[in-house]
Amino acid sequence: MEQASIQANRGTLEDPEVLQNVPGHVIPILQREYDDFKTEATKFLAGDTEEDEFIKFRLKQGVYGQRQPDVQMVRVKLPFGGVTPEQLDAFADVVEKYVPLRKGHITTRQNIQMHHVPLVEAEQLIRELGEAGLSSREGCGNTMRNVTGDPWAGVAKDELFDLTPYAGAYVRYFVRHPTTQGMPRKVKTSFDGSPRDRAISGIHDVAFRARVRESSDPSRPGEVRGVEMLVGGGTSIMPREALVLYDFLELDNGEYLRVTEAVMRVFDRQEWLRVNRARARIKVFVDKYGIDELRKQVEEELQGDWVAERDFSLEHRLFVDDERESAPAPPQSYGSPNGDLQAYERFCSANVEEQKQDGYVTVEVKVTRGDLTPEQFRGLAQIMRDHCGGYARTTVQQNIVLRWVREESIYDVWQALGELGLGEPGSREITDVVSCPGTDSCKLGITSSMGLNQAVQERVEEMHITDALARRIHIKMSGCPNGCGQHHIADIGFYGASIKVGEHTIPAYIPHVGGVDEGGSVKFGQRLKLRLPAKRIPEAIDRWVRHYEAERNDQESWGEFVARVGAEDLEARVKELSLPADFGLETMNEFIDWNRSVPFEVIRGEGECAV
Repeated sequence: MEQASIQANRGTLEDPEVLQNVPGHVIPILQREYDDFKTEATKFLAGDTEEDEFIKFRLKQGVYGQRQPDVQMVRVKLPFGGVTPEQLDAFADVVEKYVPLRKGHITTRQNIQMHHVPLVEAEQLIRELGEAGLSSREGCGNTMRNVTGDPWAGVAKDELFDLTPYAGAYVRYFVRHPTTQGMPRKVKTSFDGSPRDRAISGIHDVAFRARVRESSDPSRPGEVRGVEMLVGGGTSIMPREALVLYDFLELDNGEYLRVTEAVMRVFDRQEWLRVNRARARIKVFVDKYGIDELRKQVEEELQGDWVAERDFSLEHRLFVDDERESAPAPPQSYGSPNGDLQAYERFCSANVEEQKQDGYVTVEVKVTRGDLTPEQFRGLAQIMRDHCGGYARTTVQQNIVLRWVREESIYDVWQALGELGLGEPGSREITDVVSCPGTDSCKLGITSSMGLNQAVQERVEEMHITDALARRIHIKMSGCPNGCGQHHIADIGFYGASIKVGEHTIPAYIPHVGGVDEGGSVKFGQRLKLRLPAKRIPEAIDRWVRHYEAERNDQESWGEFVARVGAEDLEARVKELSLPADFGLETMNEFIDWNRSVPFEVIRGEGECAV
């Protein structure tokens, strides 16, 4: 097929064969679900359905309640982060029509969320995205949530092999699966074929890492592809690193699907977990009974009659899409630096990586706070058409990776990104701050984590950090202890809290230092014995970073520095900042949260994550 023809068909509904393996169209689209949603929403708005029942229904369709009344957040699943140019255009269209804030938000689970959508318009929004092959099915609720993966899978030089086809089969097997529609709690899964573990396996309920071994079957000599399976990871109020349940499960015979379903069946039967949904993750079972007991129960479960009733074959489920077929040819002409060489080289150093395929690179686009406007959605789509030929992937750092970019086209891509306000260098660096939406929309939010994100980014940009190791420091924040901003595994992390001063309250954060989110394993940061007012966080970061620059040993990373100097040293550097101010006219600003204009108060509703 000609390249232009392939590009024209990617992400459309014209050819069912193409649709089977188009990123963003991993989950089958069922039009009747949109009809059902419209029916049920109409009944609820008319007062004919109890709210508790309707909440359970809409959560399975990825429609989530906000702290603001009468509006919803819509969470669209992007399995392993894959998205096509046509789908980015679709996001732009629905954001313009239905999203008052005119932005879509990339999450730390590689989803795209849209906020403040009126319920009466939510059905039309998900229906229109469905026409582009995008699905919000089971984006919320006690289901199998979005399956994440390494955004560089298939092109990374360091990967053992590409797990994308098997991640796609996993999604297709478990979406709408009867066992996973009403579990004690949600289950988050990741796939990673790289020793750098860019999908952060250790914080997932279920995680798979690529492995190979020699076949023990004489009729099938050679290497067998498989995965190491980890279970029981998570952050929130009980951070745990996932443990190895099986060191090798075969992929091509569907063993990894069979064992995962057995794990889910064991998990689903734990009625004691349903008593307190807030603490009902599978990590709680592992923490209480141990990984060996879970393995024992899984082995017993695998002897059940249900195994013979299932189809674990992969042929019709594998996600197989040869991106090389639509990769661009060398351009006939291309741009080069002219007076902007230093800025361009900085961008290349921070954002560009060579692919294992000769002549091609990936370009990671730094997306500030994960937010994209309609113009940026469309602009990225055009860049993909002009320079990628394939598709992009969102990342757990709330960025976007453009793949299959010709080396000759890097400058042109950078220029095009700059016109969209997306050409800044420093993806996954100190200026690339990660945060959840916080009190902008979340019922559980305590503080304005997005407001703090902006303030911190502005401060570190003003610091003009040139030290290469200091630039590698990664800052993350959550608006509450639950950890959607992944503060536990940040070099410097914060979660929202408060300080009571008489009858008044100061928005505050509790810091963590020394976490690790890449490199083959996770490490939870150490919680400091501090509660810092929100307005003083940028100053605290400034002091810590300058201390590190002045006192670190040669090539000593931030994490190594933290381990050497100790928590007490870092606490002492900012101790005075933790002292609360008395309420008064001169100190009023400290009693107002970032991006807010009224005195702070803690307002937390009942979240729907555990409904």
